[in-house]
Amino acid sequence: MADLNNIKAVYLIGIGGIGMSALARYFKGQGKQVSGYDKTETTLTRQLIQEGIGVQYQESVEMIPKKVDLVIYTPAIPKDHSELQYYRDHGYEVLKRSDVLGLITAGSLNVCVAGTHGKTTISTLIAHILRDSGLGCNAFLGGISANYNTNFWSSDTNVCVVEADEFDRSFLKLHPDIGVISSMDPDHLDIYGTGAAVEEAFIAFSRKIKTGGTLIHKKGLRIPKPEGAIMELTYSLNDKQADSYAGNIRIAEGSYLFDVAGNGGLMKNVKLNMGGRHNIENAIVAIAVCRRLELTDEQIILAVDRFRGVKRRFEYHVREGMVVYIDDYAHHPQELLVLISSAKELFPDRKCVLIFQPHLFSRTRDFAGAFAKSLDLADEVILLPIYPARELPIEGVSSQIILEKMHNMKRQILGKEEVLDWVRSARQKEKLLLITAGAGDIDNMVQQIEEILKS
Repeated sequence: MADLNNIKAVYLIGIGGIGMSALARYFKGQGKQVSGYDKTETTLTRQLIQEGIGVQYQESVEMIPKKVDLVIYTPAIPKDHSELQYYRDHGYEVLKRSDVLGLITAGSLNVCVAGTHGKTTISTLIAHILRDSGLGCNAFLGGISANYNTNFWSSDTNVCVVEADEFDRSFLKLHPDIGVISSMDPDHLDIYGTGAAVEEAFIAFSRKIKTGGTLIHKKGLRIPKPEGAIMELTYSLNDKQADSYAGNIRIAEGSYLFDVAGNGGLMKNVKLNMGGRHNIENAIVAIAVCRRLELTDEQIILAVDRFRGVKRRFEYHVREGMVVYIDDYAHHPQELLVLISSAKELFPDRKCVLIFQPHLFSRTRDFAGAFAKSLDLADEVILLPIYPARELPIEGVSSQIILEKMHNMKRQILGKEEVLDWVRSARQKEKLLLITAGAGDIDNMVQQIEEILKS
C-alpha cells in the first residue's frame, strides 16, 4: 500500500466526480503534481484546471503521464478503461478512491456521515460549523458548499469530516470516531441486489466505529445496538423518544426557526436559511455531532444561521416576480417525495412544475413505480431521457416506463432544447414553482433556465 507522504505525482481517473475532485484538491494542497481524466467537461473540471490541476477529456494511453507514483480511480470507471488497464499492466500503484480516503483518515478523529439521503447536507453543515466556530476540520464532501464554493478544505486540526459513500461499499474503508446514519433505503441495487443487502452494509458501517466512539442514527432505523464501548444516540424531526428532536418549528421569510430538544438540553431559536423541512432534521443531527465535539450552543447557533447550504440541494436560483426556481440533486423516489412536499409547503399558492432527469437505467427499472408515485405529487411533470452515467442501455427501459405508471395527466417527455422552449413559454403565464431535479447533467441547464426566467 502506498505511503502518501512519499508520492510526488498523482493521476485520477474520473477526476470530475465529486468525491474524486475532493481528493485531487487534497493532493494539490499537499504540494503534489495532480492531473486526471474525465469524459465530460463540467463547471467542476474547469475549476480544477483554474486551480492548477491538469484535466484531459480524451481516453488516451498516449496522453497520460507516465511518471506518476499513485493512480486513483472511482469504481464507476469501467473495468476495461484503457488508461486504467495500462497503469495496472505496467506495475503502477493503483488504488480505489475509498482506499485512498481510508489511508488519509487513518490517523485522525473522523466524523463519517452515511445514508442513502441527506449525507451531503449533513456532512457539509457539520464541516461548516466546525470551520465557522474556529475549531476547524479537514472536509471531504459530496457536494459544493455554497459558503466556500468547494467540496474540500484543510485545517491544522486533526479532525476529518467525511461523506461516507455507500456505493460499492466504499464507506467500509473508513475509520469513524463518530458515525452518522441518516437513512438506509434501497438504492444501488445494481451493486447490492436487494434492499436487505443495503441495510447489512450500513450495519457493517456502524460496526466500523472505533472503541469509545459514537453512533448517531435516525430514530427508527433497524440497526442493532453497538457492541462494546460505543455510545448510541438517535435523532428525529419530531419524535420525542429520540435523543435529539425539533420543536416549536416556524417559517419566517423562507427560513425555518426551531428549537432542539432532548438529552442534550434545550437549544432555542435555531435559524436555518435552507428550504425543505427535511433539512431541519439534517440540522438536528449536525448539531448533535457538534455537541459531541464540545462546541457551545452559541457557536452552533451562529454557525447554522450563517450556513448557505449546498449547491444543488434545494438551491434557490430565482425568488422574485412570477417564478420561484429551485434546483436539486434528488435522484431517488424518496428524495423526490421529500423535495416536492417541502417545496409545496413553502410555496402553497404556486403551481409546482418538476423537470426530472432519471439517473441510470438500472435505477429507473428498479424504482419506476416509486418514481411515478413521488412525481405525481407535482402539479405538472416533464421528464428528460435517462442519463446513463456508467451504464449501457437496458432493453425496454426508458423514461417512458415512469410516464406510463403516473396518474397525473399533466406529464410529458421532452428533450433539453424542448424544455428550454417550454420554460420560455411558461415563465409569465402564472405564479410558478419550477424545480429541476436529477443527478445527471441536468445541472448544465440550470444557468440557461435561470437566464430565461430573469430575462
